[in-house]
Amino acid sequence: MCYDKNRVTETLTNWRFTMTENLWNETEAAKMSTMLEELVYRSNLLGSDRAVANFGGGNTSVKTTEKDFRGRDTEVMWVKGSGSDLATMGGNHFTSLRMDDIRPLMEREEMSDEEMVEYLSHCMVDSRHPRSSIETLLHAFLPYTHVDHTHPDAIISICCADNGKNIAEEIFGDRFVWVPYVRPGFSLSKMIADGVKNNPNAEMVLMEKHGLVTWGETSKESYDHTISVIQEAEAYLSRKMEQQENFGGPKYEALSKEKRETVLAEILPVLRGEVSDEKKMLLTYADDNNVLEFVNSKNAKELSQVGAACPDHLVHTKRVPLYVDWDPASEDTEVLKQKIREGAASFKEEYKNYFDRNKNEADEMFEPAPRVILIPGIGMVNSGKNLKMSNVSGDLYHRAIEVMKGSTALGNFVSLNENESYNIEYWPLELYKLSLAPPEAEFSREIAFITGGAGGIGSAAARELLTRGAHVVLADLNEEGARDKAEEFNQEFGTGRALPVKMDVTKEDLVQDAYVKTILAYGGIDVIVNNAGLATSSPLEETTLDEWNLNMNVLGTGYFLVAREAFKRMKEQGTGGSMVFIGSKNSVYAGKNASAYSSVKAMEAHLARCIAAEGGEHGIRVNSVLPDAVLQGSNIWTSAWRNERAAAYGIDPDELEEHYRQRTTLKVNIYPEDIAEAIAFFASSKSLKTTGAMVTVDGGVPAAFAR
Repeated sequence: MCYDKNRVTETLTNWRFTMTENLWNETEAAKMSTMLEELVYRSNLLGSDRAVANFGGGNTSVKTTEKDFRGRDTEVMWVKGSGSDLATMGGNHFTSLRMDDIRPLMEREEMSDEEMVEYLSHCMVDSRHPRSSIETLLHAFLPYTHVDHTHPDAIISICCADNGKNIAEEIFGDRFVWVPYVRPGFSLSKMIADGVKNNPNAEMVLMEKHGLVTWGETSKESYDHTISVIQEAEAYLSRKMEQQENFGGPKYEALSKEKRETVLAEILPVLRGEVSDEKKMLLTYADDNNVLEFVNSKNAKELSQVGAACPDHLVHTKRVPLYVDWDPASEDTEVLKQKIREGAASFKEEYKNYFDRNKNEADEMFEPAPRVILIPGIGMVNSGKNLKMSNVSGDLYHRAIEVMKGSTALGNFVSLNENESYNIEYWPLELYKLSLAPPEAEFSREIAFITGGAGGIGSAAARELLTRGAHVVLADLNEEGARDKAEEFNQEFGTGRALPVKMDVTKEDLVQDAYVKTILAYGGIDVIVNNAGLATSSPLEETTLDEWNLNMNVLGTGYFLVAREAFKRMKEQGTGGSMVFIGSKNSVYAGKNASAYSSVKAMEAHLARCIAAEGGEHGIRVNSVLPDAVLQGSNIWTSAWRNERAAAYGIDPDELEEHYRQRTTLKVNIYPEDIAEAIAFFASSKSLKTTGAMVTVDGGVPAAFAR
């Protein structure tokens, strides 16, 4: 279908720069007892506004006097450590270096990156501190106590305009030093120091295609100066923007919010497959007004291919995004899917050529898939190795949109050329930052959908998979329980790692809606744990049709619906997948007074084998875990089932746990965590060559041995 009759009625205004706020709080600042603490406070303030400092970008410093290990007064500079983020860093993320050792470098004419890193390692006051920022010498060579380097949208808009220096003169007069683009390091630091020395009126440095440097004699003075400079630029840009339409004005109209999400739910699995052919990626999307204004504009296609808005973006966004040239008014989702496939293939081919044209000896190519995908009428999709990094990609491209908006209001947007971009993207000093991240966990690129996620086995499985890096969806009829568990997990494992979804497995529309929510949150699906459960116990002649149907609906139809909807999306992704069915000892053992429950549990196991037979050619594995008597944390065992099973064995309900332990060969009780480990095994690469299998986790019940 096409969407010419369903286009959005929302009005997108011509968005302007929002004035940056000065966040300094004298009461909070007064709590800082050392200059390092003041530096941390100032850095966190600067980093808290991403329109001022990019994620992981920018750096700050302070020069002070410290006692060395012999008790002598020594001038040291504290500077941001490589790989940290201004918004969240603490004192342990800064490095102190002896200024007496650094100052002689100002007399040198040149110095390679390798020499600089090696030299600065000998200047460290404490070898346990992190490696200092790439731009350490920029701070050291300036004769000011406090120095800040940031990447404000408004300033970079000027620095990425082809007439930027002239614009800067209009705004700042002779109060700035303009430095042409040079990759950070010794040469750039020398240029900045010399420029400031030769301009007694200098209050700031504007770095072409890069950012801003400011300073002060107190921490507050340095911070206030940074903010006031940004505000001057923002006021000027806002006046300019009022005189024209952003990005050449609109070309397309956005689909309604409901239609955008409908289309996204259909295309994201396809797109995830296209960007995950080498390594799996998670997807996030943005459809805020600023993004929609850009992707729907006349100039978006051309502007988006100019290059990155800041060198710091490159590692996370690549040089350019994939722009999908789709008309939301006249083309349907099948056309969009085809354009995504063609566009992704073309992007990857061009990226490989870009790498080949610019590579240095020993360079190893990153995965060539796009990190940013722009779709008219829909918005922006971002990819990353996990949810956090996908969001970082999106946050940085939001900054790029703001910069392009500002630059084109002043003149033409310009960026680093291809080789300059490559030399940042594959720069060893930039890649060093990435090496500081923790090693990827086993399931860090995986999305697991768990039914009965609020229950004992479901929540234990979620915790096991989360511990190993996964992102999990807790689907449960118990909405409050799923929400509480997700909140607990997100506090422990990180924001967004667990998603609660209310779902009745017997309702087709609710199952489908749960998958839509999953795809919109993470981009796809890799693992399902078919675990939703109930149990009843009655002698055959007392088993009512309602009891029979209840078991069949939840444990039969429910497992079928959950698996079918996952199968469709896994097949569309084309990246394989793993389904784990939670059966029971009763899947192979005819339980007394449990004909309805035992019959449907046997059906579950066979359904899993049927799906395994169909899924093999698509890399979709389906296996079953057969537990027994998992009493802890189970809603089933706090229901009438406990009393019914005790009655079937002629014992008191309080004796059940010991009864089940004694009947096992190994004389053990079975806990939710035991089942979770088996689930994780089937979901992992350790079982890549196993499908259609069953594993018992029951302590060894001879009557249930497969035969």
